[in-house]
Amino acid sequence: MTEMCRIAVAQINTTVGDLDGNCKKMKNYVEMAVDMKADIAVFPELVITGYPPEDLLLKPKFVEDNVKVLDEFARSVHDIIAIAGFVNRIGEDLYNAAAIVYNGEIAGIYHKSLLPNYGVFDEKRYFQAGSEPLVFQYGGLIFGVNICEDIWHEEGPTRMQVLHGAQLILNINASPYHAGKIRQREEVVKTLARENHVPIIYANLVGGQDELVFDGQSLVVDEKGTIMARAEAFKEDLLVVDMLLAGGERRAESGEGVAAGFSLREVRKQNLIKLKTQNHALERLYRGSKLKTKERPPIPGRKAEPLLEPAAEVYEALKLGLHDYVVKNGFKRVAIGLSGGIDSSLVAVVAADALGKKNVAGVSMPSRYTSEASRVDAKGLADQLGIELLEVPIDGVYSAYQSSFNPLFKGLSEDTTEENIQARIRGNILMALSNKFGWLVLTTGNKSEMSVGYATLYGDMAGGFAVIKDVPKMLVYELSRYRNTINPVIPERVLTKAPTAELKPDQKDQDTLPPYDILDRILEAYIEGDKYGEAIISPSLQKETVERTLHMVDISEYKRRQSPPGIKITPKAFGKDRRMPITNKYRG
Repeated sequence: MTEMCRIAVAQINTTVGDLDGNCKKMKNYVEMAVDMKADIAVFPELVITGYPPEDLLLKPKFVEDNVKVLDEFARSVHDIIAIAGFVNRIGEDLYNAAAIVYNGEIAGIYHKSLLPNYGVFDEKRYFQAGSEPLVFQYGGLIFGVNICEDIWHEEGPTRMQVLHGAQLILNINASPYHAGKIRQREEVVKTLARENHVPIIYANLVGGQDELVFDGQSLVVDEKGTIMARAEAFKEDLLVVDMLLAGGERRAESGEGVAAGFSLREVRKQNLIKLKTQNHALERLYRGSKLKTKERPPIPGRKAEPLLEPAAEVYEALKLGLHDYVVKNGFKRVAIGLSGGIDSSLVAVVAADALGKKNVAGVSMPSRYTSEASRVDAKGLADQLGIELLEVPIDGVYSAYQSSFNPLFKGLSEDTTEENIQARIRGNILMALSNKFGWLVLTTGNKSEMSVGYATLYGDMAGGFAVIKDVPKMLVYELSRYRNTINPVIPERVLTKAPTAELKPDQKDQDTLPPYDILDRILEAYIEGDKYGEAIISPSLQKETVERTLHMVDISEYKRRQSPPGIKITPKAFGKDRRMPITNKYRG
C-alpha cells in the first residue's frame, strides 16, 4: 500500500521573543499551506520563541507565554497537521520540543534527544534531553518527528523511528550558517536517508539573530538520498512537495528500510516492545485506513539552485545578517566611516544592498595624512552607490588634542599614541552622529585585524555592529571583486592599492603585519584549526612570523571582548565559538 502525502515546508524568519509576531506569521503560512491542499505544514525549531532564546528561558513567564501562544496557534489549525517548535515545561525541566498540532489541538509532543553543546550552541544549559523516539499515525501514514542535532548522529532517533514503521522523517531545524556548512548539511541528510531507506524533510530556519545567520535551504530527500526539492537560500519560502510513501505498518512488519546492524528479528522485537509497553508512542491523529482524500492537481517539483559561488554565499549571509540586525532592533539608518579603503568600501556596499541607499550615510573624516586618492575613492564609492556622503575633517580637533597633551608629552617622540588619537576622534564623530540622529554605526574592521589587535579601542572599534568582523582580509578582497561583477561600484584603485590606516606619513599595514595572504593562513590554522607553532610552521610560513602572529592574537583578547557583535561566517568566530581567558599565561 502507498500513500500520497503533500508536505509544506514553512521556512520562515522569526524574531527572538516576538511570540505574537511569530505566531501571526505561522498562521499566515498555515493558511497558504491549506490553500495548497497540503496534509502537513512543517515549521522550524523553536519557531514560537525564535532561536536561540538564550537566557530568556530562565524567565518562567517567558516559558509560560510561549506555551500560551502555542495553544493559540493550535486553535487556529484545521484540515492540516502542523509541526511547530516550542519550549515545553514538565515540572522544573525544560525541553526543546516539537508540537504535532491537528484539528485545534496539540495531538502529541516530541522532545529533542541530542542537545548540542559546542560552538555557538549551549542547549545543555537550558534543556533536558528527551528519550522517546516517537512516531505518529495519520490514517495509513506513519511519520517520525525529530529536531536538528537528532539527525547529525547515527545513534539519533531516526533509526528507531524507522524501526517502528516511520515512512517519513520530519526534522525541524535552526541550523546556523557558516561557509561550507550547506554542503556538509546536505551530505548528512542524504546519508541518513540512504542508510535508513526513509525520506527526510529537513525544515530550516532563515534570518539573522545577533551574530548568527540562518540560511534556510530546507531540503526534501528521498529514501535513496536524492534531493527532490530545495527551498531558497537566505529567503523566506514555502516549499510544497508531493511524496509517494510505502505503507508504514508493512515496513515495520517486513523490516523494509532496516538500518545497518539490525536483523529482522531484532526489528520485530523492538517494535513489539515499543508498541506494547509504551502505547502513547503511536498517536492516532486521524482514524481510518487512508489519508483524507483531497482533490488537488499534482505539485511540480521545485529545486532552488544553491549558491555555487562561495563568495556569493557569504555575501548573501552578510546582507541578511545586517538587514535583520538593523530592522529587528528598530534602527532606520546606518553610518559608516568611509576611508577610501577596501574594508569600509565593502561594508558600505553590503549596507546599501541590504538596507537601500537612502538608509546609508557615509562619513569621510580626512586628516593631514589622508591622501587625495583616498578622498577621491571614498567620494567615488558614495556616488556609485548613491548614498549620502558627509565630510567632517579632523585636523582642527587633532591639533586641539596635541595642544592639550604638549605639556604632558614634552620631550617624548610621537608613536601609536598620536595615531590612536586620530582613530578615537573619528569614533567620537561617528558616535555623535549616532546619538543626534539615531543612526547605527557600522564598524569596518575585518577578522584578520581583530585577530592580531590591529584596531583601536574606542576608535575604529567604536560602533554598534561589526559587519565583517568574521571576514578575513583576503576574503574581503574576494567579496569585493565578486560584488563588482554584479555592477562595478568599488573603485578599481581600492582593490589594488596597498592597505593603509593613513595615521602617519607613508604608512602601510605591512609595516607592522605580515602580508595578508600569509597572515590569513596562519590565523586560519591557529583560530579555526586549533593548531599551534610546529603544526603551522612550514617553508612558506616561517617560525618567527608564526610565533609573532600567535603572540599578537593571544595578547589581543581583551580588545576583542570589547568589540561590537558581528556576523559569523567562518566555522569558528570569536565570541561564542572561541572562548579564551583574557588573563592567561599559557602560550603552548
